[in-house]
Amino acid sequence: METSLKLDRRTRSNVTRLALAQALAGGNAAVVVATGGIVGAALGPSPALATLPVTVFAIGMALATLPAGWLARYYGRRTAFLSGAGCGAAAGLIAALAVVIGSFALFCLATLFAGFYAAVIQSFRFAAADGASPAFRPRAIAWVLAGGIFGGLLGPQLVTWTMQLWLPYLFAASYLAQAGVALVAALVLAGVDLPRPERASHAAGRPLGVIVRQPRFMAAAACGIVSYGLMNMVMTSAPLAMHMCGLPIAASNFAIQWHIVAMYGPSFATGSLIARFGAQRVVAAGLLLIVGAAAVGLTGITAWHFMATLVLLGLGWNFGFIGASALVLETHRAEERTRVQAFNDFLVFGTMAFGSFLSGRVLAAAGWDAVVMIVFPLVALALALLLSGGMLRRRVAAAS
Repeated sequence: METSLKLDRRTRSNVTRLALAQALAGGNAAVVVATGGIVGAALGPSPALATLPVTVFAIGMALATLPAGWLARYYGRRTAFLSGAGCGAAAGLIAALAVVIGSFALFCLATLFAGFYAAVIQSFRFAAADGASPAFRPRAIAWVLAGGIFGGLLGPQLVTWTMQLWLPYLFAASYLAQAGVALVAALVLAGVDLPRPERASHAAGRPLGVIVRQPRFMAAAACGIVSYGLMNMVMTSAPLAMHMCGLPIAASNFAIQWHIVAMYGPSFATGSLIARFGAQRVVAAGLLLIVGAAAVGLTGITAWHFMATLVLLGLGWNFGFIGASALVLETHRAEERTRVQAFNDFLVFGTMAFGSFLSGRVLAAAGWDAVVMIVFPLVALALALLLSGGMLRRRVAAAS
């Protein structure tokens, strides 16, 4: 018990630093989501490619997960964190240049670098659990993600305050501000106290193929994929759909802001809910909230309909993704964590990239209703996998 308390004291210190870094870094994704579709529509050669920059952002997340895991495994998590922050600063500078010279390809390159940064940001949650006692791990994950509340407020407001400061180059100043925030986040991350990995642990543990074939891992990964993938798909389409419906940019910024607050706000309680009710039930609740978001999205196209849809979507993501992350922690040993966690994120963000690209094409071809209708069958599939994985686990426990 005394050892667990010491571990949790150290973890709480790291959690505080990581939550602050999450708060600053969270504005990166918010700026890309709030502006990517609109800038893509202005610079892109076709309306169907308007959300391609946001898709490239998701591709960047997928591409960076395994290299970031490799850096963390061999050189420590802090090295990976600082490398990601450097990519975030580069993303803002390149995006500003792209807007000034009117280059769609360069803007996509900027969002690729932003995706690299976002992939590293996602690993903050697992770093928070390093060294924590089993009971404290879900809370550590949730508390770090709670820092995203500030990021949810910062990103859209940053866009609102700065988007017209360098006219006629709409959003150029926003991207410069984004680069500055990434540099501040790097200063915070430089003070995170995480141990470097021991060389002897690099080859330790079971083969990755053995780990990922566990029913528990497959259920956890599937729920993470569906929770994050659907959230990103609907969120990516929403600002452009609002723009197409004649709603002002300020309204879409406001809706994205509260969507991100809803994503991270419940994190103060999500860890406790997982400890009390179990990760599986919390994930199921999150998936059902995502269904509720889709149902609201089908009822109208006013600013308040979009707002309600995005808030419910954020709440569902919080329960679904944090719960799925907690399930992943149950599938690996300490020496396996960076490999398994990086592979899980590769699956999540790789699928998310496909969903992001699909959302733009579906929105252009069939409209907003078609985008939200995709939610229902995918959630049903994830719930079925979650239920079957839980039943199998109980059978194994009863047999032993």
